[in-house]
Amino acid sequence: MEENIDIIKSVGIDEREEIIVDFARWLETASKEALVYGEGKFAMMSARMAEAMRVNADELARDNPEKTERVLQQASAMMAQFKAAYPHRVISRSVH
Repeated sequence: MEENIDIIKSVGIDEREEIIVDFARWLETASKEALVYGEGKFAMMSARMAEAMRVNADELARDNPEKTERVLQQASAMMAQFKAAYPHRVISRSVH
């Protein structure tokens, strides 16, 4: 993830938009995993951030790269905090 943030200034608009959408997908996955762990607040925050990134991906990709870099750093920090608290990935999301 960090390497994607580092190259954001040097890639074109299309690649930037792809990176933003990838981060949104990672946040959505983290949101689903957070629900499994009972972290509703984090799940809601990460899902909303992912939605905002996905909706505004085109605009973020076209704006100045520093803004995009800050948004991606915030998303990365959120995911890092969650992974630090819950280092093991969820294998199954089955609810019984």
